[in-house]
Amino acid sequence: MSAIAIVSVLALFFLVSCTANSQSKTAYAQNDVGAVPEISALPDSANLREPDGGSQYYSEFSSGLPEESGYFPLGVWLESVVDPIDVEKDVDVGLNTYIDLTENSDPSLLAGSNIRYMTSWDAPGRYGAVLADEVDMWGGPGSAKWTGRWPGQGEICSPAKAKCGYTVQNELMGAVPSGMLRYANYGKGATFWETDAEATRFVSEFQDIVSADNYWFTDPHICVESQGGLILDSPRQLKESECRRPSNYGWTVDRVRNLVEPAESIPVWSFVEVGHPFTEPGAPTITGPQIRAAVWSSIIHGARGIVYFNHNLSGECPTQHALRDCGVELRDHVRSLNRQVTELAPVLNSVFLDGILETSGEIDASVKVYDGDIYVLAGVSGGQRTRATFDLECVADGRAEVVFEGRDIAVEDGILMDNFSDSNSVHIYKIPGNLCGL
Repeated sequence: MSAIAIVSVLALFFLVSCTANSQSKTAYAQNDVGAVPEISALPDSANLREPDGGSQYYSEFSSGLPEESGYFPLGVWLESVVDPIDVEKDVDVGLNTYIDLTENSDPSLLAGSNIRYMTSWDAPGRYGAVLADEVDMWGGPGSAKWTGRWPGQGEICSPAKAKCGYTVQNELMGAVPSGMLRYANYGKGATFWETDAEATRFVSEFQDIVSADNYWFTDPHICVESQGGLILDSPRQLKESECRRPSNYGWTVDRVRNLVEPAESIPVWSFVEVGHPFTEPGAPTITGPQIRAAVWSSIIHGARGIVYFNHNLSGECPTQHALRDCGVELRDHVRSLNRQVTELAPVLNSVFLDGILETSGEIDASVKVYDGDIYVLAGVSGGQRTRATFDLECVADGRAEVVFEGRDIAVEDGILMDNFSDSNSVHIYKIPGNLCGL
């Protein structure tokens, strides 16, 4: 497993005593966004926290992902590129990363596109290697012998009833060239069914970027007591309004982040479906507003990248390429979302400022600091609309811009209030300057 990225020394910064008429700002080199600045005026309750892995994490790897502040991974799972129009469509919708590009793909078609790709096969020029997907479920938490077979090919572990998921990942990891970035995704084993110790070994030991896929909006089984019901202190079957929530995508990110050892040592990405990934009658299809809310919930909870599950196994548009094939409305929703995430990438890659915000209402929120300004990312944690109050330290009276919405709201005595119209509502606030020497 990769060592924790070391925070680079800031080349230049100015620190000015914080008064009502004087605020300090830290000058960042572009690839140092996320490095924790040295400041002296934070409240005792506050803490500056780097994104998981550290500000220079990706630069540790040969041919790794970009370290630029403007790159926030927006990936698609198991997609093919066999024609130039494939690349054009994916660039148009705002994708910048392929996770496990298929073997029938032609990576040369990506030249000049600025799309990075990772593969489970030895693709020329790849930016990372992909290990086994969801092996926590089909291999299980154990170190028995792996037969080399995959699901559907016969017995996977030897003896047949043994568990060999750790062996699978260890063998695949050993075949990856030295210094190459490794990625793996896990499933309901790590998030629901395995002990913390068993799941921790999966998410911590074999890869340099990790994710888990829980499709809260579309999985017909996830609301049951033995799956989604486990998010409750006293597990039970979840009501639809409790289960089909964007905030549960944030729960999945939290679950994986809490399992990683050492804590915060590797980036956690989030899977979000963009269509109809199940075949059971009555299984839901995710909507554009739900996709947006799930992505922002993931980011609020610390996801450092997004992976879209792009396969419709049934529904009105069965396809392996939902973002290419399933209509203008879906593409418009995801394009707009990806454009917003990319525009805010320098902010999302910057430090968290924990401990300065208290909220009322059913709200999930996190605070970022970028270029001396305070950003609050906020979504609904419950299943319905809410009126929220944000009580912040480090901010002056004035106006907060509600980013992408063309409006602003008052900030008085550190307090701002806003309405969230439904469970998919997300608001991003930019509060100019700060009173804490940042």
